[in-house]
Amino acid sequence: MRLDRFLCETTDLTRSLAKKALHREEVRVDGEVIKNPATQVDEQSQVTWNGERLALVGLRYVMLHKPEGVECSARRGLYPLVRELVDLPHVERLQTVGRLDVDTTGLVLLTDDGQWSHRVTSPKRRCGKVYAVTLAEPLAGSARDDAVARFAEGVLLDGEEKPTRPAELAMRSSRVAELTLYEGKYHQVKRMFAAIGHHVVALHRESIGPLSLGQLGPGAWRELTEEEVARF
Repeated sequence: MRLDRFLCETTDLTRSLAKKALHREEVRVDGEVIKNPATQVDEQSQVTWNGERLALVGLRYVMLHKPEGVECSARRGLYPLVRELVDLPHVERLQTVGRLDVDTTGLVLLTDDGQWSHRVTSPKRRCGKVYAVTLAEPLAGSARDDAVARFAEGVLLDGEEKPTRPAELAMRSSRVAELTLYEGKYHQVKRMFAAIGHHVVALHRESIGPLSLGQLGPGAWRELTEEEVARF
């Protein structure tokens, strides 16, 4: 890797600021002052900037219990960002693997590994996402049976040309449903229930594929193990 790129990857420096730091003789490689930004370095190189040892962060994989009132977007708007809850170096490089609405709670994955993110979100891989859905009105009897059948067949949402992929619906009580999706359309859960005449008042994602929140409380996070990452 070029030295200037290494500096950008391990600090908050831009490419131009990295070159200025090199010109000011602030950077050493294996104890020697280096000014050439094209100098090649590797994992064995000892790179310091103003006496501080630098090291590549590597790819990160995080699971977080998203509380209500937090955004999954890349830029901050009216609400705090999910990644602001994560205490890791260069947290701004982490992207959410899919999104949850501001008022939706539950499991969110974050990573700086784009290929892994694609594997998790690709509908072709049928990575099921389980939601607990609280409805404004009861859904029971024949209406419940009809909803289960319609969701299993696929629902044509307002503004869409194709129906949703088959989904699995089960009722935990008359007003609380368990819904498993294998895709991630915009506001999909709310729109699916709206299509059968029901309003969602609370939505919580419990799991993504083999990963579930477990004992992780609202706002808490942890890095995934190598075994968990390899499951996707």
